[in-house]
Amino acid sequence: MAEQQKREITLMKGNEAIAHACIRCGVDGFFGYPITPQSEIIETLALLKPWETSGMVVLQAESEVAAINMVYGGAGAGKRVLTTSSSPGVALMQEGISYMAGAEIPGVIVNVQRGGPGLGTIQPSQGDYFQATRGGGNGDYNVIVLAPASVQEMADFVDLAFTLAFKYRNPAMILSDGVIGQMMEKVVLPPMKPRRTEQEIAEECPWATIGRKKDRKPNIMTSLELKPEVMEERNLMMQEKYRKIRETEVRYEMQCCEDADYVIVAFGSAARIAEKSIESAREQGIKVGLFRPITLWPFPTQEIHQLSESKKGILVAEINAGQMVEDVRLAVNGLVPVAHFGRLGGIVPEPEEIVEALKRLITENI
Repeated sequence: MAEQQKREITLMKGNEAIAHACIRCGVDGFFGYPITPQSEIIETLALLKPWETSGMVVLQAESEVAAINMVYGGAGAGKRVLTTSSSPGVALMQEGISYMAGAEIPGVIVNVQRGGPGLGTIQPSQGDYFQATRGGGNGDYNVIVLAPASVQEMADFVDLAFTLAFKYRNPAMILSDGVIGQMMEKVVLPPMKPRRTEQEIAEECPWATIGRKKDRKPNIMTSLELKPEVMEERNLMMQEKYRKIRETEVRYEMQCCEDADYVIVAFGSAARIAEKSIESAREQGIKVGLFRPITLWPFPTQEIHQLSESKKGILVAEINAGQMVEDVRLAVNGLVPVAHFGRLGGIVPEPEEIVEALKRLITENI
């Protein structure tokens, strides 16, 4: 806390916080393509010119497909590299993300979601939950998914995403949306740390393609295996890795749940709106709390199940047609009623709309 107090508090957008955090966290390279509502990330990096100070590479690729494959190559060499985009752009990246998962390459992807399907709208959405938490591409794999609910978490989750990605040699995603990306808040940026030296990369990443060494054979990184029995062994090993991630990396936050009869489950910007809904509902005599998943994968299944044992009902609030609600229903496993409230097309719900949905849940289950 004392160290944080010494650091400067700055007012900036969530997208800008991502850019500043990349430089401060020793990121080696950024490869991306402009798309609303996340274009400020590459614009901010272009203004800051980190290649002149830290040597960080900033490159606008010719497409999202090119960007994710640049991440594949850079991360395969043990570098801290990332790409950022928004929903249609991330859809184009899915093949590369699947390849990275299959080859166990630890890159970071930031998705500042917008409404869909298709080109949709430039307004905020949480419609990419399924895509992010179910892998998104072909095959049996998972991406570690962090859901920030503030500008501060946009900054903080950059280093966390890289830490988790390299710890498990797995792609990690920061799943934000246009609300968090565009809103301005006070933020304490992370302290500056140097980029790793080539020797440090070699020690941390013995698997990386950093050239032939006298004391070891060259590394080959690929997701291709023509022998089915070998491919099955690789898949089983990856499933064991995912099991360990589910056991050790679940993150969540609870507010006002101790005395609550009902709980609102929401992530990202919907959770910020739900905080005001809870305040309003309690003023009206409804005891309700908030459960906010921070990791969407691994999902806090056990924690939600245990919480539901002492509650009367759960409302899932999302800016989509109903996606996370399926994971919540699986977690609750029929213990209490689970209802969903969402808005579509880029419309952000008002707090009172969530309160009214909560009242309907209560009325229907009296």
